[in-house]
Amino acid sequence: MPTFSLPFGKGTETITLPEEHLLYDLRGRETQAVADEEAAVQAALEHPIGSAPLSEIVQAGDTVTIVVSDVTRLVHTDRMLPVIVGELNRIGVADEQITVLIAPGTHRAHTQAEDELVCGKDMVRRLRIVQHDCHDAAQLTCVGRTSYGNDIYINTAAVQADKLILTGAVSFHPMAGYGGGRKAVVPGIAGFDTIMRNHALALAETPGAGCNPACDAGLLAGNPFHEDMQEACALVAPDFLVNTVFTTDGDLYEVVAGHWLEAWKKGCHDLLSIGSVPITERADVTIASAGGYPKDMNLYQSIKAHMNAAFATKPGGIMIFTLDCPDIQEPAIFTDWFFRNDLDQCEADLRDHFLMPGFVAFKGRCIIRSMKRVYVVTRPENFAIIRQSGQIPAASLAEAWQMAQAELAELDHPYTYTIMSHASGTLPVLQQ
Repeated sequence: MPTFSLPFGKGTETITLPEEHLLYDLRGRETQAVADEEAAVQAALEHPIGSAPLSEIVQAGDTVTIVVSDVTRLVHTDRMLPVIVGELNRIGVADEQITVLIAPGTHRAHTQAEDELVCGKDMVRRLRIVQHDCHDAAQLTCVGRTSYGNDIYINTAAVQADKLILTGAVSFHPMAGYGGGRKAVVPGIAGFDTIMRNHALALAETPGAGCNPACDAGLLAGNPFHEDMQEACALVAPDFLVNTVFTTDGDLYEVVAGHWLEAWKKGCHDLLSIGSVPITERADVTIASAGGYPKDMNLYQSIKAHMNAAFATKPGGIMIFTLDCPDIQEPAIFTDWFFRNDLDQCEADLRDHFLMPGFVAFKGRCIIRSMKRVYVVTRPENFAIIRQSGQIPAASLAEAWQMAQAELAELDHPYTYTIMSHASGTLPVLQQ
């Protein structure tokens, strides 16, 4: 019988299962990881997509703002940022002229330790680090309005700089289609109302219809959530972009750099080629991991695993997740919504006053409710919260699997199971 290892925080959970019931062990395409990440970043700066090299865009003496993702994102900013700063220094931009703008969207501000973790201690020591606060009107400047009627308020440190560089990582996103690129602007460094007006587009146009089906992982064409963000980013007109692309195992696959839209779209195309997996049927049980740290730091990030695993699981099936979640209740506003059981009222409340954490919770609860059972392997201190969320906690994969046996025994056919060891980064695509 095969043994499967699934990431769990900074460790793993293992389980041995009958091979005859295995439907899929879903993984992205086999790819070779980048051997020298710093060299890959430097090459991307020198050979960009859709733009001149960074050395020809930035001039000596320019003020430069570099937007970086917060601690909840897998980006490798600590390896990327020193290379970008080194190139700026070589051009003639001094450390004192560089601002690093942390882009948390609606998430909380970083601690000093988290700044050092994300950016590296040397960068934090040398550069001005600014924490974007979406609620602080004094930080914001309006740069225009999108065709969706969204007034775009952006952090002034980005607007006033001579040059603006976006960083981040291209990933599958359950509403925006793909993360990275323009998401560094909205929601990354946008005002709260701007973020909420954009994210409200993820609801269906008709009240009571739930989520907008055009807003899902891998979808860009006709996706209003994405289109509004793209228009917002165009209003800001960033000067350069550097994004990483990771394999489903969390290794660096490539670095794309250049024009904020063209380079990012190249990253989306490449991610789709390595991260999407065609399937011909769905399983009775999907056993999945978000991908370990930092993708399972909290429920808010971990729920992406639910959203992708749902594509591989029969409606009314069983899902089992390995989620460490050391910061399970962050942000509190998400967990407050996640514990609400009246989904009709949740949707009504979201339409009255849209909140992104509330929507993510709503979509997550809709997925959980569509399944017969959802089990979560997590640390014991999280058990009460997991139960409150409508899921069933377990101390190990073996325990979760044992509990699932009673449900599987009721089936009128031999059960099937699918493994998704990096569900947040793996997109099952059902072939019609």
